[in-house]
Amino acid sequence: MARQPLLHDLLVQLAAPTQVWCGPDGEIRPRGVQGVFHGDVRVLSSVELDVGGGELETIAAREDASGVRVAQLARHLDGVRADPAARVERRRTLAPGLFEEVLTLSTSHREPGELEVLVRLASDGLAMDEVKAGTAGPRVSPRPEGWEIAGVTVRVLAEGAERVVVGDALELRWRVALRAQGPVTLRWGLAIEDPSGAVIAPASAEPEWSVPVVQSPDPRLPRLLERSLRDLAGLRLSTRLEPEEVFLGAGAPWFLTLFGRDSLWAARMLLPLGTRLAGGTLRTLARFQGQRSDIDTAEQPGKILHELRRASQGVDGGSFHLPPVYYGTVDATALWIVLLHDAWRWGMPEQEVAALADQLEHALAWLAEHGDADGDLLLEYVDASGRGLANQGWKDSGDSVQWRDGRLAQGPIALAEVQGYAFEAAMSGAALLERLGRGDPERWRAWAGRLAERFRETFWVDGPEGRHPAIALDASKQPVDSLTSNIGHLLGTGILDPEEERTVVKSLSDPMIASGFGLRTMSTSAAGYWPLSYHGGTVWPHDTAIVMHGMARAGFRDEALALAEGLLAAAADFDYRLPELYSGDPRELGRTVPYPAACRPQAWSAASAVVVLETVLGLEADVPDGVLRVAGPGVPPAWEGLRVSGLRVAGAPLEAEVREGQVRASASAPLRVEVSGRRPATAP
Repeated sequence: MARQPLLHDLLVQLAAPTQVWCGPDGEIRPRGVQGVFHGDVRVLSSVELDVGGGELETIAAREDASGVRVAQLARHLDGVRADPAARVERRRTLAPGLFEEVLTLSTSHREPGELEVLVRLASDGLAMDEVKAGTAGPRVSPRPEGWEIAGVTVRVLAEGAERVVVGDALELRWRVALRAQGPVTLRWGLAIEDPSGAVIAPASAEPEWSVPVVQSPDPRLPRLLERSLRDLAGLRLSTRLEPEEVFLGAGAPWFLTLFGRDSLWAARMLLPLGTRLAGGTLRTLARFQGQRSDIDTAEQPGKILHELRRASQGVDGGSFHLPPVYYGTVDATALWIVLLHDAWRWGMPEQEVAALADQLEHALAWLAEHGDADGDLLLEYVDASGRGLANQGWKDSGDSVQWRDGRLAQGPIALAEVQGYAFEAAMSGAALLERLGRGDPERWRAWAGRLAERFRETFWVDGPEGRHPAIALDASKQPVDSLTSNIGHLLGTGILDPEEERTVVKSLSDPMIASGFGLRTMSTSAAGYWPLSYHGGTVWPHDTAIVMHGMARAGFRDEALALAEGLLAAAADFDYRLPELYSGDPRELGRTVPYPAACRPQAWSAASAVVVLETVLGLEADVPDGVLRVAGPGVPPAWEGLRVSGLRVAGAPLEAEVREGQVRASASAPLRVEVSGRRPATAP
């Protein structure tokens, strides 16, 4: 039976849009997701190395900043001696469209010996969705110089090798003399070009964000930041239409492309490191903003897209296919507005903001005219085509919206967090319009007020964890009563009053939903809870980070820092690469349990590291008003002595440290530093 491949123990190299996956021993075998991918195509599915006619044994394999290194023994060349006498070192490097492996052979034998080294290459040419579905495909017929797959040209590099096509494989053969006096070095690689079908392209050489220098009493934080920013650098992409505008691909292996929601959240999380990534993300998505109504693609005027691919993508094992440009998301449009506003507050040049004013007004119009399709003052979604995503919030699996008793909610569905995003978007959009002298700001403030009132009237329910907002309203406008992490996204948006925020924070502090390693996506009190259910009990780092940030904005710093501690503990268990998600098992059981098919690196998971730092420091920028807010007295003693340089605000350096229980900050930009407190509620 075909199954989605597991990923948790594989090694990965990433230089978007190229990625390489290999086994924990460093070998690339024709199984699962192993291989070399470019865009959404597997261009190499198998690499076999033969040195002198025998099997190699791996003694070490690891990823580092320069690539993957593998140490192997060739004990069939040793004779009768006990000590290993022949070894192979393999070093793999990756750049966009270029994969290379250097083989270094060495021996302690004093007598020279001639042997053959053979590298056998094969490709199945499968599309990414076929690999994800566990499909096995026929191999591509190679030529001595390489092969071609769906318009992708693969040129094999092999210095000094004889090239022989044997069946459906290309063999690279070298005759070498191996002796103790010195190692033998061989090189081979792939040069990959995708001139015709690609919509996604590599990014420029250097990341768009600053890399902070962190001296921390807790060594987990700088290690998490270093690893996360390195991973994010490998996820950087652009489009063929806007090659100078850089955004983050959602994650590897399945989602290495533009995703509206994911790319927006990741850019928002990285704002303390500069606004350039936010600008590239906003402008790229604006280029694809919806112009017309199309049921098949879910496009609507003003709407921000969900996903961009080179070809249609099979979902759920190919049971249906999404079009290459797909707009089936209910939240990306509001999140685009909020990112534009937050980037402005962090110092995005006003001329860049003004250049997006038309798209801003179109996005605001979508909220009221298309997002609220039935005119009930709430945003809802439904897959009108019958061939798209049934659920269109961030929890987009088919069983993600459940009643407490386990029944699935029927659409159209109005998600709780989407109402918070829409409220914040309307208020943020009004502030931007007012600044730019555009449109009717008061219309959007009034619209937000009506939305908040409607939310307050309809979403609140009672459960074992106390009173809390439902995850959603179903087709009959009944509140779907399970407690989920979704409600944490309401914090800091302004849609809740201070007492409602306190109630939500209390609900999310209950051990039934707080695992100790972050927030479960669903409370253990729900019948559908399962710690390894994709959206029904696992912990997603980005989800916890969003809630953490909202708690801090709402003035609940202790609770926010408790979530930060949970993410740091989980990061240590994953060698400081936070995966897409992990099991919801409680922390009392010890180490975190992997979700074995979790993507990694994942943009918003990696970007969560910056949210942890931002939360500890209490950073909140308001450049238009000339203010930078930081945490006041009461920073926990565990963070005493934290020093950070290399942050950015208004394009200028920002430094901060924790001294005597308070954050002290200095910015090169002309900003006054204020101590942050509870944000005033903006809901009526």
